[in-house]
Amino acid sequence: MSEQGTQSVARLRAQARAAGRRGTPVAEEADISVPRGRHVWVALLLVAVLIAVALGTGLLVDRAMAPQIPNALANCATATQIGPHQFIGPQPTCIAPGQKLEATVTTSQGSFVVLLHPEVAPVTVNNFVVLAIHGYYNSLTFWKSEDWVLQGGDPRGDGRGGPGYNLPDEPGNTAWALGAVGMARVPGGAVNGSQFFVQKGPWPDPGPNAVYNRFGTVTSGMNVVQTLSASDTITSITIKVS
Repeated sequence: MSEQGTQSVARLRAQARAAGRRGTPVAEEADISVPRGRHVWVALLLVAVLIAVALGTGLLVDRAMAPQIPNALANCATATQIGPHQFIGPQPTCIAPGQKLEATVTTSQGSFVVLLHPEVAPVTVNNFVVLAIHGYYNSLTFWKSEDWVLQGGDPRGDGRGGPGYNLPDEPGNTAWALGAVGMARVPGGAVNGSQFFVQKGPWPDPGPNAVYNRFGTVTSGMNVVQTLSASDTITSITIKVS
């Protein structure tokens, strides 16, 4: 190749290399790049927003799950708690004479409403109300469901548990029928402090042989009671005062 040709080739190669250095990809990257410091601040801001949203959602969930205590029962406190679902003794009295008390039992199958009877079973009603408004029954199962009875409120889930104390006999109402609500007791033992039952049908013969502290009557949702089984749970029990 002549000297002139060699110079022409060298000149073309130099032009190609210059064009490569001015290539579009490099130019575009330079145009859209953001200073490193700004990247960091944007990332931190996004993280802060996500944390705030998570905390806010958690607070809303906690508030929704927290027991709803009526103003009339705002001063109701539990006895000293010594363990999960366990107390040092019976619940302090907090319901007032003349109050009309209604309990809505929300379950995994729906809700039913119980009119409470403090006029005939004041200690039992007070105990039930205090436990309910403080969330004692939340997430407990109905461990027993038979043709004639539905029973729950046992923190053990096997019929042998309770809150650590018993209740006195309150035989003010011994008329048992469909929808009657009472407290459980073992044969020959005392009235349980938390386990309650709802009568779903006729009491088997020979009928009640002890005092079961009838303290309420189902006024609506009996169809829900009839569908509940031993695998269902109590979501919450709310108390209405009027």
